[in-house]
Amino acid sequence: MPSRIENPALFICDIQEKFRSAIWEFPKVISTAQKMVKAAKVLNIPIYTTTQNAARLGSTVSELKDLLPEAYSTEIDKTAFSMMVPDLVAALTKQSSASPADAGKPHQPVSAIIVGIETHICVTQTALDLLSMGHKVYVLADGVSSCNSGERNIALARLRQEGAVVTTSESLLYEILGDAKDSSFKAIAGLVKETKEDTKLAVETFCKL
Repeated sequence: MPSRIENPALFICDIQEKFRSAIWEFPKVISTAQKMVKAAKVLNIPIYTTTQNAARLGSTVSELKDLLPEAYSTEIDKTAFSMMVPDLVAALTKQSSASPADAGKPHQPVSAIIVGIETHICVTQTALDLLSMGHKVYVLADGVSSCNSGERNIALARLRQEGAVVTTSESLLYEILGDAKDSSFKAIAGLVKETKEDTKLAVETFCKL
């Protein structure tokens, strides 16, 4: 059975050193992002990482930076709130197999999986830009946060209305696999088991109704 998540890409939005003490439940954002990076390496999913004004706010946290594979990972610094700055648009255009002249009009839409901060600012604007370009967007509710915890639910509700799918990391990973016969099933199932407690804490914290 083919995966419903076609042409996936992982977007890691501004998970930087200076935000450690500012973002609500920041360690849980990091743990979900770590799981998704490990999964992306197993599944050969491209990874796009941004920093917001790194000279002032620091680089991507070491817990993630040390995991990011050089072979298929792109890191871009920006001052815009959306991740969709020209360099990232160009990389995404290449992945979606559109010609440079048709940037923003992908031949094969990317399934953009987003983790990071802040939910109501950079994550929201990135998701809206991706949707406007014709891509599919999956925001991981156990992998995004804001300084003010109350901003999350408002932002996620808006993104649902705009057409983004709000889901969880574990649900998304099994949807990518689609079938226990997939050659990556054993590795992903092992990763899910390995991160079970961190995932439970993140979902219980971030996904309360």
